[in-house]
Amino acid sequence: MLTHSIEDRLHQLGLDAMAAAWRRQQADPACLALAFDDRLGLLADAEWAARRDRQLRRRLTAAHLRLTATPEDWDTHAPRPGRGATRRDLARGAWIPAHPTVLITGPTGVGQTYFAGALGHAACRQNSRVRYDRVARWLGDGVLVKQPGTWTRWLRQLSRWDVLILDDWGGQPFTLEDAHDLLEIIDDRVPTRATVIASQVPWEQWHGLFPDATLADAMVDRLVHQAHRVVLQGESMRKILSTLPQSATTEVTTPGGE
Repeated sequence: MLTHSIEDRLHQLGLDAMAAAWRRQQADPACLALAFDDRLGLLADAEWAARRDRQLRRRLTAAHLRLTATPEDWDTHAPRPGRGATRRDLARGAWIPAHPTVLITGPTGVGQTYFAGALGHAACRQNSRVRYDRVARWLGDGVLVKQPGTWTRWLRQLSRWDVLILDDWGGQPFTLEDAHDLLEIIDDRVPTRATVIASQVPWEQWHGLFPDATLADAMVDRLVHQAHRVVLQGESMRKILSTLPQSATTEVTTPGGE
């Protein structure tokens, strides 16, 4: 079969990356000198890599991450001295199949959203379906207002995401209806899906966000005790990144830790 015919067939089969790799091989004497199995392996690798990249782009688009951040970005642009092994473990995503919660807390500007985005990006790389949302926007835009026939459907949609990232948790105190709705969402997710929560409010103060002590106890019990807790401390990352010296620190605790 002529070279251009092979390339055409590959395109017709939807193997566009393999076709492009085939064309490059034909122009490279070193590739032409390789054994058939070696050349075929390189073609298969090219197609696999292209499909993996397309899938990752689709997952990242669906995630709606607020910031473009990766675990590598975190280590390079926002380094935190301390127990980094646990942070690397989180980036590997081993916690996702176990369906725990990751709590990221710290004062304004220290990088909660950035770190949550890095975890979301890492989860997308591992074929997890990720969704980012700001709790304040949910409440402010009335997203959590239950309309006839929509609430149950929306809960089902949320349950499909392997990782749900809830940012700006506690940015404003929750009303009684907000608290009931959020508890129902968390109840649906805790046993079956992973959840990441980023907040400027230390988890020890979360009881004060809820108008009802019983609801507060129920929420904290579900979210905190079996969670990976990441506490970010230091100056605003905006200030740090503008001046380059890195003075912030990270404290990371594993489930059940203090």
